[in-house]
Amino acid sequence: MSPTVAELTGAWDRARLPANVRVGRDCLLERVGSFDRFRSTRDPGLVIGDRCAVYAWTTFNVEPDGQLLVGDDCVLVGAVFMCAERIELGRGVVVSYGVTIADSDFHPVDPDARRLDALANAPGGDRRSRPLIESRPVRIGDGAWVGIGAIVLKGVAIGEGARIGAGAVVTRDVPAGAVVEGNPARVVG
Repeated sequence: MSPTVAELTGAWDRARLPANVRVGRDCLLERVGSFDRFRSTRDPGLVIGDRCAVYAWTTFNVEPDGQLLVGDDCVLVGAVFMCAERIELGRGVVVSYGVTIADSDFHPVDPDARRLDALANAPGGDRRSRPLIESRPVRIGDGAWVGIGAIVLKGVAIGEGARIGAGAVVTRDVPAGAVVEGNPARVVG
C-alpha cells in the first residue's frame, strides 16, 4: 500500500505512534514510516524533545530493550538509528542524510558465535538461543554536527560542539569542539 501525501509530509495522525514514544512541542515528524522498525518495550522507548525536525529518511530502528533520547532543537535529516541499548543526542544536534548511529554490532564478532546466531535467527531457529550481543551506549553532546554518510559506532561519546566530517567512521570518543574526518575518524581541527 502506497503512503498518502499526509504520511509523507508530516500531516499524519500522531496517535498512530506507539504509546511509549514521547514527542515534544512544535516538532515536525515528516514520515510515519520512520517508526516502522521501532520495537522498544521500554517506557519511554523514544523521546523527541521540543522543536525537533525529523525528516523523511530518518529511521528509528530500536530493539525491545533499547532507548533513544533526542534533545530539544535537533535536526535529523535522514539518520538511521540502530539502538539495542541507549543512544542519546543532546540539544541542538544536527544529523545529516545517510548517517548511521549504532550502539551494537547486532551480531556476534566471534565466528563460532556468529554461526550460532545465524542458526538461531534462521527460519525454524530458536531466537532465545542467540549468543550475547555486545552493546554500548552512544552519546552525542549539545550542538554537535554529524555530516553526510558518517557512521558512529557503539560506545562512542561525541563532545559538545564537535563536527563529524562527511563519510567519517567514528570508532572512539571525540573531544568537545573537535573536527574529525576519515576512516577511522581522526581529529583534524
